[in-house]
Amino acid sequence: MKMMKMRKSVVAAMMLLGLVVAPVAASVSLADDPPATTEQAGAEAPKKEGGESQDAKKKANSGFMGVVFGSGVLGVILWAALFLDGAMAIYFIVDCMVLIRPQKLMPQGLINNVQGAVAEGDVMKAIKACETEPSPMSNVLAAAFQHVEDGYDVIQEAVNAAADLEIERITQRLTWISVCSNLAPSLGLLGTVQGMIMCFATLSSGSPDVGELAGNISQALWTTAGGLVVSIPALTFFYSIRNNANRLILRMTALTMELIKPLRNVEVEPEA
Repeated sequence: MKMMKMRKSVVAAMMLLGLVVAPVAASVSLADDPPATTEQAGAEAPKKEGGESQDAKKKANSGFMGVVFGSGVLGVILWAALFLDGAMAIYFIVDCMVLIRPQKLMPQGLINNVQGAVAEGDVMKAIKACETEPSPMSNVLAAAFQHVEDGYDVIQEAVNAAADLEIERITQRLTWISVCSNLAPSLGLLGTVQGMIMCFATLSSGSPDVGELAGNISQALWTTAGGLVVSIPALTFFYSIRNNANRLILRMTALTMELIKPLRNVEVEPEA
């Protein structure tokens, strides 16, 4: 009986101790982490909205337009120069593709008129046909007809010299495409250097802003990519158009020699 009474008294004491300790522990917990009141909830709501707007702003600034206009005055000038360089490359590519064609270099009408004049043995008529339809081939043919009396070797030299001159004229147009393709990587490299300078300037502050640092790195990479995007197509079109021009000039030279073969022994009569 005594043992049962002792057990009951121990259980009662432990229950009493639990009833005392539980409120104390609850009060300590509430003191350490107080519940959010309506005022605090209202204060957190604008903070959350401000955080969302700040995240949206950072997301907008991380885009391409944000990189362009967030890179400072020098960065905007570099991007304007890159866009202008790309526009000039497109212009010269289209211009050369339009002009360097068989219809422009070797008009069929000119070939027919010269063939008819050569068949008649009338050199002056052939020269007038070249003057009527000016083109690179008419210049080469005119140089050949002007040396008909000087021998076939002299004619060949005159044709080759005139063809070289036409190649030089065409190359001068193509050179602008090469200039644009070589200028674009330089502008991109300058933008990369500017972005790295801005990165180190941000790091030198001691507590750099990660978003600003990422924007500076984006500026460096975007300008490099922009320069390559302009340079690679421009360089490809440059070599393609140049090879096509050289092929057409060689064809034009060979056709010129075929047209003047019957005139080896023709005498040119001066106009009355």
